[in-house]
Amino acid sequence: MSIQTAVARLCKAYGDQIATSDAILSEHGQNESYFPETLPDAVAFPASTDDVSGMISICHEEGCPIVAWGTGTSLEGNALALRGGVSLDMSRMNRILSVHDEDMDAVVQPGVTREALNTHLRDTGLFFPVDPGANASLGGMAATRASGTTAVRYGTMRENVLALEVVLADGRVIRTGSRARKSASGYDLTKLFVGSEGTLGVITELTLRLQGQPEAISAAICRFDDIKGAVDTVIQTIQMGVPMARMEFVDEIMVKGFNLHSKAGLPEAPHLFLEFHGSDSAVAEQSALVAEIAAEHGGADFQWSTKPEDRNRLWAMRHNAHYAYKMLRPGCGVVSTDICVPISRLAEAVAATRAEIDRSSIQGMILGHVGDGNFHTGLLVEKGNDGELAAAKALALFMNDLALKLDGTVTGEHGVGQGKMAYMEAEHGAAWAVMGDLKRTLDPGNILNPGKVVRIN
Repeated sequence: MSIQTAVARLCKAYGDQIATSDAILSEHGQNESYFPETLPDAVAFPASTDDVSGMISICHEEGCPIVAWGTGTSLEGNALALRGGVSLDMSRMNRILSVHDEDMDAVVQPGVTREALNTHLRDTGLFFPVDPGANASLGGMAATRASGTTAVRYGTMRENVLALEVVLADGRVIRTGSRARKSASGYDLTKLFVGSEGTLGVITELTLRLQGQPEAISAAICRFDDIKGAVDTVIQTIQMGVPMARMEFVDEIMVKGFNLHSKAGLPEAPHLFLEFHGSDSAVAEQSALVAEIAAEHGGADFQWSTKPEDRNRLWAMRHNAHYAYKMLRPGCGVVSTDICVPISRLAEAVAATRAEIDRSSIQGMILGHVGDGNFHTGLLVEKGNDGELAAAKALALFMNDLALKLDGTVTGEHGVGQGKMAYMEAEHGAAWAVMGDLKRTLDPGNILNPGKVVRIN
């Protein structure tokens, strides 16, 4: 049994759906973070569930690793083929299979992107709310349990995936869940596969919960003199039960990046970016209440708008934060990491992280979906500078230790991939071994994205 034999069999069975050119291998060996290029031996382009099942069956028989690939936007090396083998590119499985307006759900293939789905839904009065920023594939978003700017109100992929079709490591096809909004029937396999990062099975179809477009939407921005005032505003707003749709924090370093990248013209100080959904009166009341809370904590220049162009400009700037980082140090690499803590410990976590970055030898910024206790750092390192990379990794270690000390998690959004593997035992204890047992049961040959989430050999 060998990778080479598996690739030869795949080429014979699937012809031009299998690619081995240097350009395509390189494209599927790249990532958005600091991990080195990791080339697969071949890239497969399935067009159907039957294709996925057949391709995985061949890899199962030959003991060949196979790693699902969405759009390549993950930040912890989640989709890199660490042990070679086949990169399973799901981009050709990009059909929206059905939309059930009355039931507010949609059935899609995994290669559909979130933007494509929302464009399709534009005339229905519905939308899919999970927004990680990048135009990621929905299959990849489910596999990594993605969240994003709207999770504070609408939840993460965990809350918005109703059912799945999954191909297991031996090629079997199973369905988990149904279009019903709840069930007390059997184990919740849907939740097991959501967030498993392709280590337990490959998602080939998703049934997604949709939301109704709100009657009114307003966006707001507010400046603060210091980080504490901004974070305390977040905490008080959440504790008062204000139903925020988005609540994003950016520090003064990130604002400087926005000014360079998006010509934002913002004062270089900590800011909150906010969004409110509801009726016209509810949005106005929420905006006024949050403005009062912000003022109590030193907030100034509270500006809000219901104009779509203002909202779009604000969130486009926020979603391009990864590229705005790089404007601060052209040619640099970015080490991006995240943690999530209970909302009552958020101020402590953000302040400690900012102080640790300031003590380090590298430049970094903080931003995040602080309405649910999740924040990110972008750490700028010179490419090829081992000393700076070591400093960035030391900062990531500090953040992870801090999160666990504060009863939080080492990743609220990015997933485990390669970057968080070293902290899994510290966070989960004996439960990590149970995750390994699940992996051995469903994938005894360890061919599905080996080296991620659990360590079994």
